[in-house]
Amino acid sequence: MKVIICGAGQVGSNIARHLALENNDVTVIDRSSELIRKISDTLDVKGIVGHASRPVVLEKAAAGDADMIIAVTYADEINMVACQVAHSLFDVPTKIARVRDQSYLDPMWSNLFSRDHMPIDVVISPEIEVARAITRRLQLPGAFEMIPLADDKVRLLGVRCENDCPLVNTPLRQLTQLFPDLNIVIVGLTRDGRAIVPTADDQMLPGDEVYFVVDTEHVPRAMAAFGHEEQEARRLLIFGGGNIGLFLAQELEKQQSTVKVKIVEFDHERAEIIASRLGGTVVLKGDVLDSDILEEANVSATETVVAVTNDDETNILSSLLAKRHGTKRAITLINKSTYEPLMGSLGIDVVVSPRNITVSTILQHVRRGRIHSVHTLREGFGELIEAEALETSPLVGTPLKDVKLPSGVILGAIVRNGTVISPRGSTVVEKDDRVVLFAAAEAIRKVEKLFSVQLEYF
Repeated sequence: MKVIICGAGQVGSNIARHLALENNDVTVIDRSSELIRKISDTLDVKGIVGHASRPVVLEKAAAGDADMIIAVTYADEINMVACQVAHSLFDVPTKIARVRDQSYLDPMWSNLFSRDHMPIDVVISPEIEVARAITRRLQLPGAFEMIPLADDKVRLLGVRCENDCPLVNTPLRQLTQLFPDLNIVIVGLTRDGRAIVPTADDQMLPGDEVYFVVDTEHVPRAMAAFGHEEQEARRLLIFGGGNIGLFLAQELEKQQSTVKVKIVEFDHERAEIIASRLGGTVVLKGDVLDSDILEEANVSATETVVAVTNDDETNILSSLLAKRHGTKRAITLINKSTYEPLMGSLGIDVVVSPRNITVSTILQHVRRGRIHSVHTLREGFGELIEAEALETSPLVGTPLKDVKLPSGVILGAIVRNGTVISPRGSTVVEKDDRVVLFAAAEAIRKVEKLFSVQLEYF
């Protein structure tokens, strides 16, 4: 597949890395010669210096032969115009644009991105996606990750193994014997910052971060098995009143009216704006690193703080201050990947990466075959994939013990007619089943082939 990526920043370079590793033909356009040089030196991609929205630059990138354009530059307008030019002049089939400014996304202007006006196939708002990801994590306080799959019939959960976790030092193969009625499959571990695709003989150790796929109806039992039975927060404090903080507060007002929410925002004008757009949320004007403001916000009685300012260092320090004042849980937005390995040792409970969330959202529109959703698990670890089993797939009609799955692939769940099946050696995948699996980075291309329509099928 030939893909043009407009923008060589964190999101653009991450998408380029994913697609280049899978042997796609990738061209990256950016105004910065330094960024283009860096990406060309580290990845097998073609780099072009220039304005991504200009026809002559897109022509140089061979847009006439491209299957897809992904516009993720710093400017919404450049992203939108790049997609328009790619459509009007080069007839690029699929156009994806990142749009940050919420005024473009107002339902009042919903026909703006239609084919008759500005033909963009997928519009992604990182702020909205991040706020939704945080909302999901708030629903399950003991988990640092929660992703619903297959119409929320199953979920991927990420939990930390504490010293008192009942499952530590137990070989994974024994989980089925210990919990025969619990539909749960461990698909990934991280230990001391190192990602592990587990085998049946592996054990979980204290301090491990564990990813598992579980039947949604079994979530409370699964969390209890890992020693996590925390109650959902009733009092929430949001640091930062930007688009993410505002959208999060609006979501909570709509979905969880019993939760008492406060926002601390430094800018006076912005504080007034968000106060006018919210109903029951209390907005305080002040510095999130000021102990007096934290005391005014009653941080010691707050169960969860969510730090979503536009500065990583402020998010980290304010989270640590809040925990020192007595907050039980901190959810912290981090843009710089270099900080992520430090968060667990610092005592921050949940790290939210806008880059990873945006990349995951874009990749599910890039993947081929009958793939319904894709979620990136940590940097360079792998992806959780939800796909539909086709009649021509090698997975269909054969017991799983006889299917030669690619190395680094673990089946987490099968959903058939609304019923969740936990995969065993004797399980047979049927046509139209929804299959949830984890694929290590090097196995993703092979997984795509498992769920692609074969030519001889027609």
